[in-house]
Amino acid sequence: MHGEDALSYLDDLFGVRGKTALVTGGATGIGRMIAEALAQGGARVLIASRKGPDCEAAADEINALIKDTGGAGSVEGFAGDVGSEGGCELLAQEVAKRTDRLHILFNNAGVAWAAKDFDTFPYAAWDKVFRVNVAGAYELTRQLLPLLEKAATDADPARVISLGSVMGHWPIGDGSYSYSASKAAVHQMTKILAKECASRRITFNAFAPGPFPSRMTAFATGTEEKQEAVGQDIPLGRVGRAQDMAGAALYLCSRAGAYVTGCILPLDGGIGVMTGGDLWEKGRD
Repeated sequence: MHGEDALSYLDDLFGVRGKTALVTGGATGIGRMIAEALAQGGARVLIASRKGPDCEAAADEINALIKDTGGAGSVEGFAGDVGSEGGCELLAQEVAKRTDRLHILFNNAGVAWAAKDFDTFPYAAWDKVFRVNVAGAYELTRQLLPLLEKAATDADPARVISLGSVMGHWPIGDGSYSYSASKAAVHQMTKILAKECASRRITFNAFAPGPFPSRMTAFATGTEEKQEAVGQDIPLGRVGRAQDMAGAALYLCSRAGAYVTGCILPLDGGIGVMTGGDLWEKGRD
């Protein structure tokens, strides 16, 4: 295979040129990593969060980067809040004003609650976290189904990817009760919708990331020193990088991922296979 043919093959398999995507919470952290990856891959990317000006600024920055690197995609930023039923409806209406079909939906917007002791963890932490992380993702997806169905084909289904967490799989991150439970709910909701919407040619998958630098995890990853310290307890020896998230996003959103649905993809550097050592070690001769 000649060089140009190889590039064409890779672009056809892993590229997202011509697709339109919505990334909620796309101005910062993991959402921004995903938005930038899709735009670099050729997609038109809409990013929305409660802070519209932040999304507009992020879009300008990513568009400038794409121009410098010769990319083919683009980014548009605007306000959108998934914290209520009305907010989800307004966001879906805004998306419908901008496009008549949606190939990719990333339910990335989320909130956490500062870790507290079990004895003092408040009821309000459950309402707020589940309203955004679970109900908001579900309702926005439901509102956008007509646009997703318009984009879907047998060969290249529409994609819905939600942000779960390694904490939704394993009892780690002590004190984050509502956040961890909400991410476990995201994982289960993803599997249910993957089953129910397969006939509509819409795939549903979720990411289950470990530590990645973001505004939400700044308390533990906000400096290189903190990232190095956290990375020491991860089998692969480091926290996640933007390229790790970008590669996963492009895989699931391109033709390469067209036959994948109901998957909870661990992006955790091996946290999920940590078992605490050799069970028989102390009894060996």
